[in-house]
Amino acid sequence: MKVLQVPKIDENAVKVDCIYFRTEISFMNKLLIIFFNLILISSISGQVLLDNPSFEGEPEDATMPNGWLDCKKGTTPDILPGSWGVYNEPSDGETYIGLITRPDRTWESIGQRLSAPLEKGTCYNMYLDLAHSKTYTGYNKSVILRVWGSRSRCSRDQLLWKSDVIYHSDWETYLLEFKTNAIYNYIIFEAYFPNEVGKAVKGNILLDNISEIEVCERA
Repeated sequence: MKVLQVPKIDENAVKVDCIYFRTEISFMNKLLIIFFNLILISSISGQVLLDNPSFEGEPEDATMPNGWLDCKKGTTPDILPGSWGVYNEPSDGETYIGLITRPDRTWESIGQRLSAPLEKGTCYNMYLDLAHSKTYTGYNKSVILRVWGSRSRCSRDQLLWKSDVIYHSDWETYLLEFKTNAIYNYIIFEAYFPNEVGKAVKGNILLDNISEIEVCERA
């Protein structure tokens, strides 16, 4: 009778594989814990975060910053300083964005999907820095900034806030406070004409250092 030889099991190899497997699971568990903790912290604090809120990137004209999308045909924002005769220093980080309006009644508009939706009937506040460039290759007029809440990409469902005409070339910080009429997954920032029913102008506005969006504190 022929006796079959059963191969020996390398116990050391098994031990190594088990240790590696346990280590890999442990590492994945840690990543999941960190991920869910970040979501929990954001939810508890009522903060809604933006991606690349200071428009960091390589300075270049007609370029969309990382994390942002165009929300109007013909939107070609500029990552500044350095293009179109604009040399204002950033208010935060290394770069900021410039948006223009045109005499053919077109304007530039950018947006992004929020880290968490804005809830219906809730008061929110946020901060951002605005300025105007006295020189922008002919697009030198002062304009306003409008901020929209959107259910879907670029849908402009509720005008959340609009600035006064921005004449100052130094950065100034603005507080935005608004109450939502619906659930919004996106937010839009756009340059617009100083007189909404008046003549279109060749204008510009500079935007930098957008804060997280927080639920209003009420006494």
